[in-house]
Amino acid sequence: MSVTILAIESSCDDTSAAVVRDGFLLSNLIANQDVHRQYGGVVPELASRAHQANIVPVVDTAIKQAGVKSDEIDAVAFTRGPGLLGSLLVGASFAKGFAVARKLPLIEVNHLHAHVMAHWISEHGAENRLPRFPFLCLLVSGGHTQILIIRDHRSIEQIGSTIDDAAGEAFDKCAKVMGLGYPGGPVIDRLAAEGDSAKFSFSKPVIKDLDYSFSGLKTSFLYFLRDRLKEDPDFVKNNLNHLAASLQRTIVEILMNKLIKAADSTGILEIGIAGGVAANSGLRKAVTREAEKRKWNIFLPAMRYTTDNAAMIAITGYYKYLSADFSDHDITPLARYNL
Repeated sequence: MSVTILAIESSCDDTSAAVVRDGFLLSNLIANQDVHRQYGGVVPELASRAHQANIVPVVDTAIKQAGVKSDEIDAVAFTRGPGLLGSLLVGASFAKGFAVARKLPLIEVNHLHAHVMAHWISEHGAENRLPRFPFLCLLVSGGHTQILIIRDHRSIEQIGSTIDDAAGEAFDKCAKVMGLGYPGGPVIDRLAAEGDSAKFSFSKPVIKDLDYSFSGLKTSFLYFLRDRLKEDPDFVKNNLNHLAASLQRTIVEILMNKLIKAADSTGILEIGIAGGVAANSGLRKAVTREAEKRKWNIFLPAMRYTTDNAAMIAITGYYKYLSADFSDHDITPLARYNL
């Protein structure tokens, strides 16, 4: 008997809906909100209003593209958190309404869990490589940096985390200092391709165990630019590619040092990355390089599954459905929601 899951993702500024049937993705639609670029970051009120305008057509189109009928859907999954509360409320409210109207089970999904579960999305006609358990995953995004052991589809153990800022935040804030706009991570990645990554050096934190810290790097980068700009007002403009490449190398080295340590200490060879920063070319190359040296079996998510999307919510909802892990309809969204 087939299981069809409709999923809704609205944790930040992208309204997304997807349909998964028996673990295979049938549709994944995303409506972006470019309005935030002019403000240098996501404006929560504007985001929630845009979700309200987008969610009905996005869900309707996702169902049509999947080629399924509403009465063929077995459950509705939605992002409970973490994220912007106003945005989460829009998605949760719609999911509840859809489920109540059709008497369907409701499945709440942790956004971070879903990023990891993106590795289990299968597509018809594609070569679908799925990780085996236990699976070691570096989850890196704008708001989170964690090292996780995934023991099965619903069991995750955190063995490392940032004690202050996330890697994605370091990318974005350093990019802002250089006047590169928002989001800065992809811009730095593009500029770094034509720069000398060994040109400049920045501070690396010394943090015990498997935890991370990026606040010191941001401060080091800020002070470095301040001093160089005193000597040459055009320093950033004249060294933009080298700055981007050096910054990216530093962040990637910080991430990889702890990932290597985690792999060595756990003995796990099934290793992957997830989250928005998993799209960074420098990180993907570093993971691939270490995999060849250390005999890792690596999993790099498709670019379309690194950013926020409902496909990852749907696949997580699918496995929770198989375990009858359903939610009550009085459940509320959570701006902070730990794994």
